[in-house]
Amino acid sequence: MDFDKINVKKDPVIIFMGTPEFSVPILKGILEQYKVRAIVTQPDKPVGRHGEVKPTPVKEVALENNILCLQPNKVREILQDINVLEPDLIITCAYGQILPLDLLVIPRLGCINVHASLLPKLRGGAPIHHAIIDGYKKTGVTIMYMAESMDSGDIISQKEIEIADDDTASTLHDKLQILGRNLLLETLPSILAGTNQRIKQDESEVTYGFNISKEDEKLNFDDTGRNIVNKIRGLNSFPGAYCLIGNKRLKVWASYRTNNIFENLRNGEITKVYEDGFGVKVSNGEVVFTEVQPEGKKKMKAKDFASGHNLIGKVLK
Repeated sequence: MDFDKINVKKDPVIIFMGTPEFSVPILKGILEQYKVRAIVTQPDKPVGRHGEVKPTPVKEVALENNILCLQPNKVREILQDINVLEPDLIITCAYGQILPLDLLVIPRLGCINVHASLLPKLRGGAPIHHAIIDGYKKTGVTIMYMAESMDSGDIISQKEIEIADDDTASTLHDKLQILGRNLLLETLPSILAGTNQRIKQDESEVTYGFNISKEDEKLNFDDTGRNIVNKIRGLNSFPGAYCLIGNKRLKVWASYRTNNIFENLRNGEITKVYEDGFGVKVSNGEVVFTEVQPEGKKKMKAKDFASGHNLIGKVLK
């Protein structure tokens, strides 16, 4: 790679590594106050129904700001490029790969990460989803040093936020990316000056928020109403919770619990059609679906779906 036109001597030399939309406000916040010498992001991939190849959200920022953008399949492919840039600090946020030790030791001030949880809670790639799915009342953002083990490095700073009863993964995502940007900008001066704190994580308090699997998306009507509603909220707006009606998928985007008891019905059986949706029997009561998406169709109000189907007596699986 040709670095002739890149001035790598000015201090500080910052490299940013990130990929999805969550990373964009963090990167833009850095660019308002510092120069970023290079951006590393995942390779472009096909998206949407037509499989059009598009740049990652972070790459779009790199292109807009004429910043060198590296897109290796594996980080080890660009170790020499990173060495040539002589970074003082590498900042990562939702990059999408575990960084090897060979990279972590390159920057003079280390590698730091913006993680969307209050570590050591919810280590892993989907902390926002799991904060809601697992019934957390609060979460937050952690600025941390990176280590070989996933999300296990020393904590530099943290800021918490309450999870509202009506929060979804989408709304919480938007709150946390702004919280992360602000906390990083508050913390960076001490990191660059070498005066920041380092707090070891308490391994006895560790929980995980691993990436959502296909199996995680399916609703289980033998579960409690609280857990089912939390899963629906925690998978909205991506990838979405679903159940089966007959042999067709029905995604569920919004719901609420009631105190109604239907002892003579099976779990998963439709209980009643209401003005705002339709009820489903669960292990300890009823969950009312208010927004659904039949397979191959757009989202709709659950009451509209119910009006076109004879639901009473049907069992969702």
